Amino acid sequence: MPTLYFGGSFNPIHHGHLAASRFVAEALGLNRIILVPNSTPPHKANAANLAEAADRFAMCQLAVCGDPLFSVDGVESNRSGPSYTIDTIAALESRGERDIHWLIGADMLMYLPYWHRPQELLAKVNFIVMARPGWTLDWQSLPAEFRKLKEDVVEAPLIQISSTEIRDRVSKGLPIDYLTPPAVCRYIRNRGLYLKQGV
Repeated sequence: MPTLYFGGSFNPIHHGHLAASRFVAEALGLNRIILVPNSTPPHKANAANLAEAADRFAMCQLAVCGDPLFSVDGVESNRSGPSYTIDTIAALESRGERDIHWLIGADMLMYLPYWHRPQELLAKVNFIVMARPGWTLDWQSLPAEFRKLKEDVVEAPLIQISSTEIRDRVSKGLPIDYLTPPAVCRYIRNRGLYLKQGV
């Protein structure tokens, strides 16, 4: 069945990730969202306060436990080295997955031409661009082959929650209730994640 894959560092996952991706899936008529927490994001390889891949995978599982719309795939979490999307797509295809819709935030669109083997990605993946209300882009600034993604933009509700904000609140001893599911709050507290100030 057509599936919406949503990759990211999820450091940590929060209600914004879940609500926005649900909205996009509903808008597209998709009934399956698969979260793909990465292991070593190439653009955040040396980021401070990046929780271990196993912790971020576990938090994603806890966040969606019991929700039939969501599941979590460890295809990147279990792989060493940089988490290149093209390698993930190859792994999914080897399992027989087809008609892959890959969700990216509009803020990542300008960087897409610089991803690893971007032309192959365009040929293999249906990219869905999740935009905030009022978002605009000079499409002419993108290489010509990427401009077709203008037809694949879905405007999602504006949800002002960020993983950076959550990490910052944890480091300051502030509560993070209602920003992320309760099970994730407990996991962060029990594991002592994000206690040191960082990016």
